[in-house]
Amino acid sequence: MIGMKTATIILGLAALASTLSFRPYHHSESDTPPDSSRFTVMPLVQGLDEPMGMALLPNRNVVIAERKGGVRLYDAQEKQLKTIANLNVFSGIEDGLLGVAADPDFERNHWLYLYYGVGGEKWISHLSRFELKGDQLDLASKKVLLEIPTQRKYCCHSAGYVTFSKGLLYLSTGDNTNAEEIEGHNPTDERPGRELSDDQASTANSNDLRGKILRIKPEADGTYTIPEGNLFPKDGSKGRPEIYVMGCRNPFRVSVDPKNSFVYWGDVGPDTQVPAQEGTMSYDEINQARKPGFFGYPYFLGNNEAFPKYDFATKKEGPKQDPAHPMNLSPNNTGVKELPPAQPAMIWYGKGPSKRWPLVGKGGASAMAGPVYYRDEYPQGSYRLPAYYNGKLFIYDWIRRWIMAVTLDEQGNYVKMEPFLPQLNVVAPMDMQLAADGAIYLLAYGTNWFANNADAGLYRIEYAEGNRNPVADIQVDHRYGAAPLKVHLSAARSKDYDPGDQLTFEWQVGKQTLKGTEVSPTFEKPGVYPVTLTAIDSQGGKGTAAVTIKVGNTPPKVEILSTNNRSFYWDHSRLNYQVRITDREDQKIDPAQTKLSFTYLDYGKDLASVLSGNTHSITLQMKGEKLFLASDCKSCHALATASIGPNLQAIAGKYKDDAVDRLAQKVIKGGSGVWGKYAMSPHPDLSVADAQEMVRYILSLNQKTKALPLSGTLSLNQHSAKNPDGAYVLLARYTDRGAHGIEPLTSREHLVLRNPLLQLEDNDRGTVGVVIATANNGYQSYIRKIYDQTYVAFHHLDLVGIRQIKFRFLSYGEGGQVEIRQDGVSGPVIGKVTIPAGKANVVNGWKEVRTPIQPAKGFHDLYLVFRNPEAAPKQELFYLDWMSMER
Repeated sequence: MIGMKTATIILGLAALASTLSFRPYHHSESDTPPDSSRFTVMPLVQGLDEPMGMALLPNRNVVIAERKGGVRLYDAQEKQLKTIANLNVFSGIEDGLLGVAADPDFERNHWLYLYYGVGGEKWISHLSRFELKGDQLDLASKKVLLEIPTQRKYCCHSAGYVTFSKGLLYLSTGDNTNAEEIEGHNPTDERPGRELSDDQASTANSNDLRGKILRIKPEADGTYTIPEGNLFPKDGSKGRPEIYVMGCRNPFRVSVDPKNSFVYWGDVGPDTQVPAQEGTMSYDEINQARKPGFFGYPYFLGNNEAFPKYDFATKKEGPKQDPAHPMNLSPNNTGVKELPPAQPAMIWYGKGPSKRWPLVGKGGASAMAGPVYYRDEYPQGSYRLPAYYNGKLFIYDWIRRWIMAVTLDEQGNYVKMEPFLPQLNVVAPMDMQLAADGAIYLLAYGTNWFANNADAGLYRIEYAEGNRNPVADIQVDHRYGAAPLKVHLSAARSKDYDPGDQLTFEWQVGKQTLKGTEVSPTFEKPGVYPVTLTAIDSQGGKGTAAVTIKVGNTPPKVEILSTNNRSFYWDHSRLNYQVRITDREDQKIDPAQTKLSFTYLDYGKDLASVLSGNTHSITLQMKGEKLFLASDCKSCHALATASIGPNLQAIAGKYKDDAVDRLAQKVIKGGSGVWGKYAMSPHPDLSVADAQEMVRYILSLNQKTKALPLSGTLSLNQHSAKNPDGAYVLLARYTDRGAHGIEPLTSREHLVLRNPLLQLEDNDRGTVGVVIATANNGYQSYIRKIYDQTYVAFHHLDLVGIRQIKFRFLSYGEGGQVEIRQDGVSGPVIGKVTIPAGKANVVNGWKEVRTPIQPAKGFHDLYLVFRNPEAAPKQELFYLDWMSMER
């Protein structure tokens, strides 16, 4: 996350944001500001879970990275949001899945780059490359380009933005230094045992990749090379050669001018009590790097104002450093002692009003840099910005509610600032990019911190000169079916953004021409029928959309029936099931076309990539198979054919299941002599557990699996108490034979059983805050900012057999009640529990309480509504960790 100043974190302010324009050196072609009414803001997606970054694809699809590991795809043609993967990431402190970018040659290679904190016990972050195949992210294609060691004991500052310019990849990293105990000063604590509170060990350390902007050239084989012109020599003699910029605190968003390669970023500033020219040394910065350099932190801030040397043992201040000759003499520094001259910020502002830039306002802040706009970069852009913004840089602030445009002179120096798009009303912008057609895409984080927000979404901003063409949109109730097939077509969601324009609609349905907002043609004969909608406005502007109707084959219907709970599993429980398949055209269901599988996934969120909506293929890979495919083992071991090493089927035929431990050690340590003269390479970084999973997968290839019957009972005995994230999946699929010239159609159904203990910060919707896991709270995350009438909700839970719910709570506040409501904040109350007032210790003061709930049948949304009408507004009631559904 961003690492706001402490006061801002406590307040959890929502933010409105937009853009400002900067001009690197080109004068604009017009001195007249454009009419802001010519900008159209279109919400494309809402309800994202902590969106952190996006990648715009050539076909107008958008890949979105969510902090907890979700990789989402907005399909522009289908106007649908799909989950294409869910990475197992560490999402404590401000870490997680932080950045995504598409390869410059994406149309040919389909490569995506993701930056994330790796899940597990190893404290590292990865910059990895994956291949996007259709609408699925191929996790087995992973190539780790860069591994960055981190610390996970203290919050904060992870940054993590990824972007490309002229074939080079830029990655921003935060200082990853203790921001919780700096005593009102900059974090330069050199006392023994306080290394994690010393920024001289990270951002000011030339041998550390944190607190930097890195610049590398990715290669086709998944490695990278160092381009010419980085800060340190390629041989690493003075520092890591990947470093382009150092001396950053949290360079959260980065952009590169496509013409002159100037690098821009917003650096989120500290919260100190050190006096400064304006207020205290707590500036946020907008920086411009015309060449590689050191940008001052933790010794300087703003216009190279210097922090005094502070002795954390004696509490005394010492001399300030000279920005022309900064020195890193910390015992925690492993790089060069003599640093490059410190570069001042381009724009800086603190908590109070700014005399230099009064329009930025006051309060909490999070400065960010967006793209540089050049009109000639979009010669065919239907929605490119007007000439007034030519050569300007867009920047935005995550917290403050202003939008600015900044003009620079020919050398790139600041000239003036002015408001921009004051009508834009988007909460907490996270990313801003320009599409190939000139439109702006804006990613909004939403109101609440570390939460799944209803107002978190993706927006498209278009500019149009003159009359704007309408946007045609087709809604259809049936795309497939048997003849005769009556289809309802609607143009009601079509839009026109010019005031007063009236739309008329013309449909081309096969050879028929129909008119009207709603039409219902009947297709009497089998065949493939194209349907085109033309929306026409009052000025003659037109917009079109198209769908295809296929008549002659009805999709089969697949159902999984069970009398058990269909959401959760419990210890020593069983699942009874019956799969029912019907198909209108197939006289008899073909068993060979029926697939039924039952799987336990150690990491239940892998389901996101398996069961995402409208995917063309579904595969369930066991963890060991994924580990094998992601390793270098596949270079020497093929599935069934000979390679340097034996094929997997031969290995499976040689060993029995009791060899798992022995073979896992061989995978880790390496060996030779069993299969031939070639030695097997060791894998010392592979954990014993992961090596065992790989071996189990290989040995399973010799097992003859028996197909599951279409009805029966399954034992739920593969989970363990140590892993609360696992899930059981029963997946049924049927492909019909096709009919009347229409291709075979596949339908599928699944049943997913997850752990009955639900972490409340993983809610589907809510109006509370979230505390992230750090050493200071015992590495536990929980919800807070629980005020009267706030709530959290979990969608689509089966309540069959649930008799009571157990809560883990902390009495920290005025106390109150948890009302358990069904299907809405005002739905019927099916249970209630009282939490006492108090001020217990956040590490060891947690307690548990149970409450019965009324019996219910089927799936419902479950709302926890928090009440204490006697509490003052914004007065916290208590903290909650999790709830457990009990039979």
